[in-house]
Amino acid sequence: MKTMKINLFSIHIALVGLITSLVCVSCNDDDFFELPDRGGIDAAIWDSEGSIQLHLNRAYDNIIPQFLYQQVPDRFGIHLASDENFFPNQDQWARRALGMDFGYTLGNHDVRYVGNAYNYNRMSNRYFDIALCNNAIRYIPQGALPTTVQNTYLGQYYALRAMVYFELAKVYGGVPLILEPVDPDNITVSGRNSAREIFQAVLNDLDSAIVKLDNVDWNDNNGRGKINKVIAASLKAKVLLYWASPQFNPVDDPKHPYDAQRWQVALEANRTAYELCLAAGHSLVPDYADIFRLEGTQNPEAILVRTYSNAIVHRGHNGENRARPSSAGGSAYQGYVATKRLLDAYPMKDGNPIGEGAYEYDDILFWVNRDPRFEATIAYNGSYWPLNGNPGRRQWNYVGATQETNLRGVYCKRFTTPNLTQGNVNYSSNIGGNGMDWIELRLAEVMLNYADCANETGDLALAKDMVRQIRIRAGIEEGPGGNDYGLGAVNGVDEMRDLIINERMVEFAFENKRNSDLRRTRRMHLLTGSMQTVAFDVVNGDNTREILEEIDPATGLRFRESLDVNDKDTYLTYFRPYTLNTPNYGPYAVPEFHVFYTFHNDFVNKGANIEPTVGWAGGTFDPLDD
Repeated sequence: MKTMKINLFSIHIALVGLITSLVCVSCNDDDFFELPDRGGIDAAIWDSEGSIQLHLNRAYDNIIPQFLYQQVPDRFGIHLASDENFFPNQDQWARRALGMDFGYTLGNHDVRYVGNAYNYNRMSNRYFDIALCNNAIRYIPQGALPTTVQNTYLGQYYALRAMVYFELAKVYGGVPLILEPVDPDNITVSGRNSAREIFQAVLNDLDSAIVKLDNVDWNDNNGRGKINKVIAASLKAKVLLYWASPQFNPVDDPKHPYDAQRWQVALEANRTAYELCLAAGHSLVPDYADIFRLEGTQNPEAILVRTYSNAIVHRGHNGENRARPSSAGGSAYQGYVATKRLLDAYPMKDGNPIGEGAYEYDDILFWVNRDPRFEATIAYNGSYWPLNGNPGRRQWNYVGATQETNLRGVYCKRFTTPNLTQGNVNYSSNIGGNGMDWIELRLAEVMLNYADCANETGDLALAKDMVRQIRIRAGIEEGPGGNDYGLGAVNGVDEMRDLIINERMVEFAFENKRNSDLRRTRRMHLLTGSMQTVAFDVVNGDNTREILEEIDPATGLRFRESLDVNDKDTYLTYFRPYTLNTPNYGPYAVPEFHVFYTFHNDFVNKGANIEPTVGWAGGTFDPLDD
């Protein structure tokens, strides 16, 4: 093992500042603020549940993923790059991400998860998040609280640390493994560890969390967002799925022999997680459209969430504004625009792909007879989208449509609240918006993880059963003659594997799963090519627009509200859908070695022997080597 020295002293300084600011809230004794120990944190904070909880709150705030597009995309957008969203012209990453045709290619310094800033700002450096957990894990057992109380905190810290290292492994493969608080007088740490070592540390942490949280029950609204045994077990199952998947377990790589036993281990962990979820009362929300509209005990599908509130200062988000069109008080963000690839991924009503099964597909009326999740997700021209408490409201996306200044062609309905009034859409002055929770892990993902493992271990029936349950909830028809919700014709591991990855794209549309799924299955290079979306124009310019927007004095409604957009002749009388490929959005060009990224220069320059990843400039480090 090579050794390196990495400048972590500023992590130590930032932690001192953080803990000092936290304990100020919970203690009035001036002596409490003296920091005599070399670790820079008064041991007294580990004797107080209040101060530990404040420290833990910061760890949660840094580590649990937040509502999408709440941060500047040029630093972190690479982790959102996929074939589900039409996301052009977003500064650095849109020019560089995976090799755009602006004369740039993604370089060694472009993928940021570990930066040169060591502070408690979210995403500045993941090693600060790790340092938060390391300090708590080391010092809580030295405090005066009862062991049972200590365990409720330790279990959460172990799980949070596991989440950070797991995310680093998914991106970089192997990273420096630091599991103890850093002594500023002795900052020599081991070098870049292999993926196997990182995964083992993650699994060890999750096992510790499972044990320490065994009798902890946060199953009420007051505990919403806290990690429990079910969450830890579900995370462990997901980690083992990744360890078995091609990203870390390639099938045709003579240097790294395929290990089929990993799938069996992952299968057992996912079976355990699924059964624990059911025993804890988790179930699929009956209506797919309600998944991000229900929270707390009203949403039994949600397993791990980041809690928000529209009434508490600094605890909201602007997701509602970024999904809504301007006609409903929003400012729709480009990241929520579906690509043609996502639109085509949705099966027909009987669960069969486009061009198969009982339903014909029409590329003009592409929304007709589709999987009901399409209607719940995609707002196409003329679709019903009941915003502002108006159940009959329709969305018009054609060029020049009245009140639509931020045209996108197709919008995403999933993260909007129908009854939220237009005046309460925006999150401003650190308050407002819809306040809905971000769901990072839900039962449907546990089920599809389980299905993936079942398929790879030869249990096609179990894999189909998991998908079948999800499709029944979605409203897909069973179909005649043994169609079985579109699963009847699927035979064999390869066909089911393709179906599951497509099912995940549809089920988790815009939930930020696709990027990791593409790398996990070594399909990232399939992004190569242009991303396109569908837009809408009128057939006869301003004359048609005037007709569409003429108001009927008897009803007060515009003429367009009377149109049956599911009738092809009517539709083509007024509208012309077309494929949009924005000139500023060049094609992806993704090499296969992008299954793992490499560290950027800010991180490399602060240490020694932090080798770049193979495939990248100067790359010598293979994450899969032991």
